[in-house]
Amino acid sequence: MSYRGKKISKHGLLILPAVALLSGCGLGASTDDSSSATQTPNASEPGVQIAGAAMKGVIQQGLVVANRLVADKEGNYAPQRQAATPVRTAEDGSYKWQLGGDAEGWALVELQADGSTRMICDVVPQCDQAGSAPIAFGQPMALDSSFSLHGAGDLRMETVNLTPLTHLAVTLAERSANGLSPNALSSAYTTVENWFGLPAGALRLTPPDVTQLDEMTSVTADALQVAIANAAFLALVGDNTRWNSISDVLSNLTSQISATGQISVMGDGTNVALVDLVSAAALQASGLQATVDSGVISQKLVVVEYRNLQRFKTIAEVYDGSDTSVADSGDTTTDTTNDSSASTDQALEDSGDTTADTSTDNTTDNTTDNTGVQVAGTTEPDATVDDSTGDTVVDTGTTTGASEPPATETTPEETIPAKAALLSWTAPLTRENGDSLAMGEIAGFEVVYGTSAESLDQSLAIGDASTDELLVDELTEGTWYFAIRTLDTDGNRSRLSEVVYKQI
Repeated sequence: MSYRGKKISKHGLLILPAVALLSGCGLGASTDDSSSATQTPNASEPGVQIAGAAMKGVIQQGLVVANRLVADKEGNYAPQRQAATPVRTAEDGSYKWQLGGDAEGWALVELQADGSTRMICDVVPQCDQAGSAPIAFGQPMALDSSFSLHGAGDLRMETVNLTPLTHLAVTLAERSANGLSPNALSSAYTTVENWFGLPAGALRLTPPDVTQLDEMTSVTADALQVAIANAAFLALVGDNTRWNSISDVLSNLTSQISATGQISVMGDGTNVALVDLVSAAALQASGLQATVDSGVISQKLVVVEYRNLQRFKTIAEVYDGSDTSVADSGDTTTDTTNDSSASTDQALEDSGDTTADTSTDNTTDNTTDNTGVQVAGTTEPDATVDDSTGDTVVDTGTTTGASEPPATETTPEETIPAKAALLSWTAPLTRENGDSLAMGEIAGFEVVYGTSAESLDQSLAIGDASTDELLVDELTEGTWYFAIRTLDTDGNRSRLSEVVYKQI
């Protein structure tokens, strides 16, 4: 990824001060079988295969057992434990487990470490544990026998990942009056996503191996954010003498959740705090940017860094309001970090008017400052916003051939790589309510793009208000669609601009 015009450094975002860092938790199973394997079912019985990955960094040779969650006559759910030999996770952290019965209900999956278990260090620049030498980023490290992870999932999905975040969610669900019921688990997963400012459904994503990012061509910012949030648990160990290992961090957090259904927001000098983890995640996102060669991956890391910085700011604002705890599993609506729609009197002017109906009048623009993004060598189609979904939809002005991309115009004088798009824009001068917007109030911009105008699933963050051009490279063949939004220093985001496109 490169910038043209007014350029910025990818490290030019906010610098977060270092904070206390931490570790902990356990499960029970053991075996002398050190090979990675799939559990062998009785061939005469029907079954469902559960698959997933154990990712903190990548956890290799961890012992995994899965059990169906069954309700008793009072409606209380608990794992139906059966004698079974655990399977080992593979070198990439993956596992497979064959569970008897049909694909109905939910299952609890548990991982336990033993002397053969290793985890790939996912902390930049190194992973620390008391009593042993630091382990460099990307290298394997031993885990103590108290380390464990839990995850749960609907058997119809047939995928259950195991991470520190899913472990916290299962711990939270266990507090339910009905135990590990489907409703309690679903609610707990949503609550943990809200705690860490993750998009809905993020805990169902398989986190990427952050030590191998240059080898990944389709990793999303959401999956990266989950992986980096998991890395933060171990990052805390190196910065605070209270925590000897990641098991200590997990143990402290699960103890907090088991006792109160909450974790401390700002900390009390004893317990791990949410702000510690979010701060560590922001620092890890920043540090990882120096480890990758891909400009696309680097910019996605900038997006993750920005999200964590905004989450940090939100937590601090909650603390200022004297609310020092995180809501329990019964309240999943109080955290609005992922709500991209700011109130009208605070929201930024979007980069172009996306609320006006332009399908019948391509020359009308009812905003006073149209700052829509432009792509060199393309035309700019009209766009409207479906207010019920927030999706930006290209309006080609025709009623037939909707699946075909509109024709593009070429600009011969532009010197642009064959598989790249040069975007340019003008910063807005006013907010959506008409108030003036000073340059110093703009934190930067977020460019979103994808191969469908209805699904702009990739994003790049720019942390410099003076930047007005961006070269997006490493694009595959096909039609690519782009839009932009403005970010202000208070964490408000504008609506998306109209969509533009380029044929590669």
